[in-house]
Amino acid sequence: MPATLPQIDDRAGEPAVEDWRAIAATLSRYVRARTSRVDVVEDVVQETLSRLVHQGRVQKLVSIYALGFRIAANLLVDHHRRDSRYVAERAEEPVSQAPLPDRVLVGREAVAILRDALDAMPPLRRDVLVRRRLQGQSCAAIARDLGLSPKAVEKHITRGLADLHKAMPGEAIACGRGR
Repeated sequence: MPATLPQIDDRAGEPAVEDWRAIAATLSRYVRARTSRVDVVEDVVQETLSRLVHQGRVQKLVSIYALGFRIAANLLVDHHRRDSRYVAERAEEPVSQAPLPDRVLVGREAVAILRDALDAMPPLRRDVLVRRRLQGQSCAAIARDLGLSPKAVEKHITRGLADLHKAMPGEAIACGRGR
């Protein structure tokens, strides 16, 4: 069952000091239930009370609590918007596209291993593999240039890739597949 809010005595048109303390406590509970930031709670309650005092001087308030809750809710929305704008500005900071130093080192090691594996291959297999994988030539063109059958070119490619696969350590292979 919701708690009933105390009514403000309308003797002189403005609530007494004790009444403002009760309003501040009620607003504080209301705001705390909607945000976990203590600094925002204090700011919103203080600004709400300030606006309530101003409105009370300008016009007669029918329900000071209803107006207080509305003002506090709007101030919370304003704080959220202001905070999200700052977060968006921070997120737009330029990020370096350069790879991290450890990734560069791993890449250099992998290139060195692949270079050694290519050097250890028979010259014909290495030539076929380089033409197909690095230069992008078709199997038919390689076969025609080297005087081989297309099936022989495919076997050289398969064996060359198997040699490269064997040369790579297990972590480098798994790392390369994840990209």
